[in-house]
Amino acid sequence: MDHLDHVRLIAPGVGAGSGGVWADLGAGTGAFTLALRDVAGAEVQIVAVDRDRHALQTLRSAVDRRFPGTHLQTRTADFTQPLDLPPLDGILAANAIHYLRDQAALLRHWRGYLKPGGRLIVVEYDTNAGNRWVPYPLPFASFEGLAKNAGFAEPMLLGAVPSRFLGRIYAARTYRSREDVAHGR
Repeated sequence: MDHLDHVRLIAPGVGAGSGGVWADLGAGTGAFTLALRDVAGAEVQIVAVDRDRHALQTLRSAVDRRFPGTHLQTRTADFTQPLDLPPLDGILAANAIHYLRDQAALLRHWRGYLKPGGRLIVVEYDTNAGNRWVPYPLPFASFEGLAKNAGFAEPMLLGAVPSRFLGRIYAARTYRSREDVAHGR
């Protein structure tokens, strides 16, 4: 996959030039952070979170080179733990959820960071067969049920691309509904 593949996968869920405040949870070296910035535009504010401080330094350099002046915060942290984040318009999690066994608890936790109507975009391998690099795969069919059980709206498949590792990678979007918030959830 290259930058254009990343952009094509997430663009329908982010919206061209939409700006807003986003977190990239499990950002790594920033392939999808760059795509998020490219799609959301110059007004976007991004908080990139990863446990690997060196990966975040690489991400910072890449964003500064490609999109100078971008409002980017990097945080060395574990995204499964409570984070001090502003209310978010969106969360992007690319190839991050498949490392965790309790994915439902993680999604419930993340829902609390989102503003009413805030979006969650996931990028994952569309397979049930894991390996040591993808120990707990999250195919789209499983994500649908997991997201609804965690209090999100019906997920929408945004797109998919072939993967030489595990068949294909998909992107999906769901959101924290306004009704959910109106009822105190």
